[in-house]
Amino acid sequence: MITRQLDPEVMQIGAPLGNARLAMILLHGRGASAASILDLAAQFTPSDVAYLAPQAEGSTWYPHSFLRPIEENEPWLSAGLARIDQLVATLMDQGLPSARIGFLGFSQGACLGLEYAARHAQRYGAIVGLSGGLIGPPGTPRNYSGGFAGTPVFLGCSDVDAHIPLDRVHETTQVFRAMDAIVDERIYPAMGHLVNEDEIRAVNALLKKDLGGLLT
Repeated sequence: MITRQLDPEVMQIGAPLGNARLAMILLHGRGASAASILDLAAQFTPSDVAYLAPQAEGSTWYPHSFLRPIEENEPWLSAGLARIDQLVATLMDQGLPSARIGFLGFSQGACLGLEYAARHAQRYGAIVGLSGGLIGPPGTPRNYSGGFAGTPVFLGCSDVDAHIPLDRVHETTQVFRAMDAIVDERIYPAMGHLVNEDEIRAVNALLKKDLGGLLT
């Protein structure tokens, strides 16, 4: 059997994969970088978590708003989703089951990570969407298959985010709960498009959760 190796463009900090209780795939926002999302991860305290951050070509996962018709963001959207899928497969090849793999994204990266998780629903270690939501224009069918089997999910966003409509955050929460995720949704008044200290504390708590019998 051929074991996949990590893409050399994936940056990594935290615990070595061989010793990691949890591997988190981090997805940066539009115009940002893998290094910038790892700067955020450096604020998380669990020492047994590996953080892996792929870099989007041109620092953008897809060219238009996540609210535009999905076909307008192709083929870039599918390429971004495939990039995550390849990384998940690599981690699983290296011995980590899906219950020890998680996703964290900010802004465009949050949208991409949430959409990937919904399209590939199973028990994950954790899913975090900071200022993001599921992809597609209003009225997009959310006929995803599978379920999350109790996966913990954190969604944080401002009520006046210029890029992420509040209704889309609520819709994402409803979809994930209907797929058997345990969702902690937090809406922050007049925050803007950023990550605050409460979100960092919430993610820290999530990353410290005991995965119980799912570790083997």
